[in-house]
Amino acid sequence: MKIGFIVKFIFVALTTVLFISCGGKRNNISRGTGWGINSKDGGFQYNLEYDEQENGPGLVFIEGGTYTKGQVQDDVLHDWNNTPTQQHVMSFYIDETEVTNLMYIEYLDWLETVFPLSEPRFKQIYEGALPDTLVWRNTLGYMEELTTNYLRHPAYAEYPVVGINWLQAVQFAEWRTNRVNEYILERESFIEEGVRYGENDGGVVNSNSTFNTDAYLKRPETAYGGLMASDSIMGKRGVMQKDTATVNVYAGVDKGVLLPSYRLPTEAEWEYAALALVGDREYNTYRGKKKYPWSGEYTRSSERRSEGDQLANFKFGKGDYGGIAGWSDDGGDITVQVKSYPPNDFGVYDMAGNVAEWVADVYRPIIDDEANDFNYYRGNIYLKNAIGEDGIATIVSPDQLVYDTLPNGKVMLKRLPGDLEKVPIDEEETFLRQNFSESDNRNFRDGDKESTRLYASFNDTDDNPNQKPETAGMYDAPLHPSVSADGEGNVSRNIDKSGTRTSLITDEVRVYKGGSWKDRAYWLDPAQRRYLPQYIATDYIGFRCAMSRLGQKSRIKKTARHKRGR
Repeated sequence: MKIGFIVKFIFVALTTVLFISCGGKRNNISRGTGWGINSKDGGFQYNLEYDEQENGPGLVFIEGGTYTKGQVQDDVLHDWNNTPTQQHVMSFYIDETEVTNLMYIEYLDWLETVFPLSEPRFKQIYEGALPDTLVWRNTLGYMEELTTNYLRHPAYAEYPVVGINWLQAVQFAEWRTNRVNEYILERESFIEEGVRYGENDGGVVNSNSTFNTDAYLKRPETAYGGLMASDSIMGKRGVMQKDTATVNVYAGVDKGVLLPSYRLPTEAEWEYAALALVGDREYNTYRGKKKYPWSGEYTRSSERRSEGDQLANFKFGKGDYGGIAGWSDDGGDITVQVKSYPPNDFGVYDMAGNVAEWVADVYRPIIDDEANDFNYYRGNIYLKNAIGEDGIATIVSPDQLVYDTLPNGKVMLKRLPGDLEKVPIDEEETFLRQNFSESDNRNFRDGDKESTRLYASFNDTDDNPNQKPETAGMYDAPLHPSVSADGEGNVSRNIDKSGTRTSLITDEVRVYKGGSWKDRAYWLDPAQRRYLPQYIATDYIGFRCAMSRLGQKSRIKKTARHKRGR
């Protein structure tokens, strides 16, 4: 009996091994042509071993799902600017914490190294990325030590960075994308170890040898100032012997090695991650409601071990930013160190209080997410690669820097050297398309004429002929201040003094969420939303990054509970 069982077991095991091996062999044969894939003899090469997207540094996986966006528990201001609608969000990744001072000064250090201040043409690259430390000043309060210490002192290293405007946050995310993918190329041996530090280029990183992910994917030979065109910096996987010649191998999109872009989360993504409704779900329904990122309607913990402890950093009341010393207060009077409070059910920290956070969306008072219930986002601007006279994508060189002067006079670089030059899409991409018709879609579906007090003059756009007729009345915001300088260096600052403006809303105002150390508990509700112009920085707004998820929604195969264990 035992012998028969053993023989049977061996037979099944061998059959399984043969089946798996045969299956693996078949995987290398194209079901389209029958040709071999990844054959040593040549032919079509493809990454058949790709499993799934890895977590980027600092990120937490958020499985997508459906939720009610804009469902606030209180609306004492009666502005009702976020109509509750059902929304579905695709799976994505988001930073575990806000971007900290330590993370940001690493960025500043890289900029100062690569684009030294000693060269006048690079000076504004570094200065444009600097946080506005003067946001801490208070005309009736002593905050001067924070203006000089908050950003760089080790005591605040793990505190969220503030004084960052929306544009600076976007540029940080772009820089972070490139540095992470640069590290991955080295780790996966597509480039030699130490290349990202410039060890193969005189021992220093310089403005002529930077790395940009988009440029690498489009024109890999241009990376590191053209050094990728030779095999001088290529790693073991970066070269391949073909016949008698040695050819370079690049980690293109088909390799699945490089990560998608770090970016600001959309408002829909941020709110979904903050709610963390996964903890309130059973089957496909909600077991309860959440007023805050944690369960319940109170700001103090009900857990036995931490009972009475505050779950977020916020302003308790007038003159009360931290509670009574020696008891269960919130541990801070301004911001606090990240991870000072328990994470929500997704494992994300500080989605309420500490600092409010920039999100990607352009602000509108009444959002039209009923027009799209899938990954809602207002702010799409579609661009394409600029093609030079040689017929290939143009790379920004150190001698072709273009700066943008913000309304407050701050100068920021549009694109770093080594980036791909971008231009708006044109009729080539929009002709006879049904899903989009223009490059700038921030104003799409605007024009609720009944909601404006200028209903009678709705179609009167003589004052601003470049503005779309449907938005001229509704969002008649003041023109942005402008700063100009003549040939002698005299600076002129112009402000719109018109008294007929009806709104502060433009295409350059962005949403921020989450409440802060300066806010009452009312703003801790994840569905609450406010806005500021994208060039404004404050002492209570920070940010965190997000990343899209490629491939399947879930990391594990879902099984209905009643079928488990069978």
